[in-house]
Amino acid sequence: MTWKVAVAGATGNVGREMLNILAERQFPASEVVALASRKSIGRDVSYGDHTLHCKDLATYDFRGTDICLMSAGGSVSGEWSPKIAAQGTVVIDNSSRWRMDPDVPLVVPEVNPAAIAKFAKKNIIANPNCSTAQMVVALKPLHDAAKIKRIVVSTYQSVSGAGKDAMDELFSQTRAIFVTDPIEHKRFTKQIAFNVIPHIDVFMEDGQTKEEWKLGVETRKILDPDIKVSATCVRVPVFVGHSEAVNIEFERPISEAQARNLLREAPGCMVVDKQEDGGYVTPVECVGDYATFISRIRKDPTVENGLSMWVVSDNLRKGAALNAIQIAEILISRHLKKAA
Repeated sequence: MTWKVAVAGATGNVGREMLNILAERQFPASEVVALASRKSIGRDVSYGDHTLHCKDLATYDFRGTDICLMSAGGSVSGEWSPKIAAQGTVVIDNSSRWRMDPDVPLVVPEVNPAAIAKFAKKNIIANPNCSTAQMVVALKPLHDAAKIKRIVVSTYQSVSGAGKDAMDELFSQTRAIFVTDPIEHKRFTKQIAFNVIPHIDVFMEDGQTKEEWKLGVETRKILDPDIKVSATCVRVPVFVGHSEAVNIEFERPISEAQARNLLREAPGCMVVDKQEDGGYVTPVECVGDYATFISRIRKDPTVENGLSMWVVSDNLRKGAALNAIQIAEILISRHLKKAA
């Protein structure tokens, strides 16, 4: 059985990655359609060995399309996802627009795949924030074993999470420093080259940024509503790959050895944890990989039942495109039916 799939936002970082992963995983698609804004009509994007010409999202007829992978931003999704869903197409949305809607499941397949069954209320399924996705993959087996009470996390997020213009800004600023040209910043509030910026998304009334707020509310919706989360989100001069330093407090005792064993067996996790020079994973090494890598697993001596660890993943893959396609794979195998 094959399925017709549309990718909205096909010219962006995540949209292109969605097309790559659909081809890599040999998703059973009878047809894949690339959609973008009117200004990108006719632009070519790659899908495996094929070249697709972008069509206009605003005029495309979704009748007969089974799944739309939406990566066109929150405002576009807010306008178009309900219209697309009303035509019988299931929308898997990568933006923040639908994540906290009580009628829309927020899904990481390794963590809460059963939530996908609730898609029918609005015909929309939400992808979590990229930093949330990789963190909860690593937390799920530990939570099942010892129940997490509290998380303190500091993120080190690559510029690709802010889009192609952000990647271009890092490149141009880096070049400008070496050739002593003026440093210009448009996408970021401060220089990003050779710097770090403790500010992602807008500030909220309580002093958090919205990115930090997302980590808390999304983790609770996906994993457990009782978990407390304190986050500091930082943009770093890395092109692709998000890193997180995660401190976890548990209700029950759990040793470093137990944690390593659980994570080695957990879906989506790859443990690389040697207490020696280079015995850990950095963003450069995770690019292009599907896994969430966990390193530096150790006891946190400041709380009774605590562990600390280092979590790294390709944010364009597990943090966005791969997660959406994993959702689509479960959707077609367990929940969607083709008319005879």
